[in-house]
Amino acid sequence: MLKVWREAHRATVRSDDPDLTSRQMSVILSVYMTEPPHTVRGLAADLNVAKPVITRALDTLSKKGLIKRSKDERDGRSVLVTRTVKGAVYLSELSDRIVAADKSVPLDDE
Repeated sequence: MLKVWREAHRATVRSDDPDLTSRQMSVILSVYMTEPPHTVRGLAADLNVAKPVITRALDTLSKKGLIKRSKDERDGRSVLVTRTVKGAVYLSELSDRIVAADKSVPLDDE
């Protein structure tokens, strides 16, 4: 399985897609693979990290256009994290790379 992951990462490195840290990847996967709404507090609890860790990851992800942040109209203290088309495309392409890598790594070579 690690060889599949390595091949998928190699394909990502060769692409024009943004490079994400493990924390940033964990945050974006949480946002896209779990039901909304998503808040900084909720993401921090989900990943068992401090809120500043999530805030730093969201800073990068939002600058890259992979997520969007907005104030919660019902609770002005809370920030909502939402999906973007660019983020959905990024994860779809990543998924395609993982599938391709899985097909390219021989079973007896894992």
